[in-house]
Amino acid sequence: MVCLGNICRSPLAEGILKQKITEHNLDWEVSSAGTGYWHIGNPPDERSIAVALKHGIDIQSQRAEKLKPKDLQYYDLIFAMDASNYRNILSYATSEEEREKVDLVMNLADPGRNQKVPDPYYNDDGFEEVYQMLNRACDALIQKYKDAPSS
Repeated sequence: MVCLGNICRSPLAEGILKQKITEHNLDWEVSSAGTGYWHIGNPPDERSIAVALKHGIDIQSQRAEKLKPKDLQYYDLIFAMDASNYRNILSYATSEEEREKVDLVMNLADPGRNQKVPDPYYNDDGFEEVYQMLNRACDALIQKYKDAPSS
């Protein structure tokens, strides 16, 4: 799960998906990162923490990381929160196989619409909307891949 600073959207997505993985008893690894470096080592934004806690998810132990080129080799799927981050992720790709791993997260819930998850950083009221969007996307991800064979 990738956004710009790895403090608002992608930590929420990571927390939501980890909860769903546990609920479905899946053996999946999930992480989050940012395409920017400004918040490396910082916890998620307090508003992301609050909305996650409101929904029974604790993301307080997460720390912001920057996406690395090797992440495209390591992970099977990489989901961007918006077009700008999508392009930044693709700039690390060194093969068609790596490019095919990358998509916009909302294409899981609404295939082909290329809908962005808005950055709520400058909008205190946007965190609940972002949570709901990511929750839908994570539900769709679980449904799409839960019965897929492990690689």
